[in-house]
Amino acid sequence: VQLQASGGGLVQAGGSLRLSCAASGINFNLYRMGWYRQAPGKQRELVAHVTSGGITNYADSMQDRFTISRDNAKKSVHLQMNNLKPEDTAVYYCNAMSHSRAHFWGQGTLVTVSS
Repeated sequence: VQLQASGGGLVQAGGSLRLSCAASGINFNLYRMGWYRQAPGKQRELVAHVTSGGITNYADSMQDRFTISRDNAKKSVHLQMNNLKPEDTAVYYCNAMSHSRAHFWGQGTLVTVSS
């Protein structure tokens, strides 16, 4: 299983970034895909996830600013992040979860938001 995340970088507060994750080695349509993040000194937390049928779930603090989407044909999941804030600075991880709740993780992509 490989989850290749990309799209992180440095952005000013109020700016936008779009993260992408390309999956291989899994039957993508059977997995719930998601994004988590881990800020320095903090635990990893859920950002958002989307089921194979397109049902989405967001962390409360991000629901109005972030949008998760998936392309089953391209085996990819995306996270559009708008109105970024310094507290959004973190390593963002792509996640795949099977029906049996087995989790797979990507290598992470760093998002830094300057004030």
